[in-house]
Amino acid sequence: MNSTTTIKPRCAWAQTDPLLADYHDAEWGVPEYDSRTLWEKLMLDGFQAGLAWITILRKRDAFRKAFKDFVPEKVATFTAEDVDRLMQDAGIVRARAKIEATIGNARAYLAMQAAGEDFSAFIWGMAGGKPIVNKTGKVPTQTPLSEEISKALKKRGFKFVGPVIVYAWMQATGIVDDHAPDCHRHGSSKKLK
Repeated sequence: MNSTTTIKPRCAWAQTDPLLADYHDAEWGVPEYDSRTLWEKLMLDGFQAGLAWITILRKRDAFRKAFKDFVPEKVATFTAEDVDRLMQDAGIVRARAKIEATIGNARAYLAMQAAGEDFSAFIWGMAGGKPIVNKTGKVPTQTPLSEEISKALKKRGFKFVGPVIVYAWMQATGIVDDHAPDCHRHGSSKKLK
């Protein structure tokens, strides 16, 4: 019996679709320290605003193709013509404000880099340098830390990084370990960092 057919106790949101279950088991909550990957995941969480995560997950490969593998140096060069092209791409979420924010966020990311601020070190430094394990089982939609990170990112020119989006991103990238207490992955972030 392989891992996709084995019944494992999971967070409730990951029990509705095999793609969500695989994402939950392999990625969600795994501490991510690569700056570019953190940025990509933040951009995808921005696109997810108002939508179900499964929608973004199903379109993730198309997003990567449309946004040049989320290489900030490439995305930062996108023009109005690129925005128009992306607005015609049925493979992604065609929301002009989110597309324009992603391009602006690539520029903000590069500005941080040019100022000597490593994106990963900046974010993980705000979080205390290690995953925050939620032991209560109650999952908030935002926290004082997600509000603080949101404000810091907005101050640096980022958009679509409100505290709810930031908190979802913190969960996805393992900054916060919000696996349910009965989930087979609960507390795994300590072993994975």
